Amino acid sequence: MTVTPDAIGVVVAIFAALVAFIGSVAGLLARQSRWIGERFDKVDARFEKVDAQFQRVDAEFASVRQEIASVRDELVEVKISVARLEGPQPRLLRPSH
Repeated sequence: MTVTPDAIGVVVAIFAALVAFIGSVAGLLARQSRWIGERFDKVDARFEKVDAQFQRVDAEFASVRQEIASVRDELVEVKISVARLEGPQPRLLRPSH
């Protein structure tokens, strides 16, 4: 059984087309992988910025909580001072006419 040169040419052409197709698919996948990697790097940078903002907000909330606590303590002191100034209420005393 002999193989004709046309059959060998067809096999070589199919093999070359297959290699070209696989090479192009591999190139596309590599390019897409790089693109996805770049996008993830950008998203990671955004998340790092947001994390830094959250840390600043948390620090600010802590200072606000301290200020609220100090205002609350001062308010209690003011209430006590007002109560001392007003004195006890005369409950059992009858007004004289």
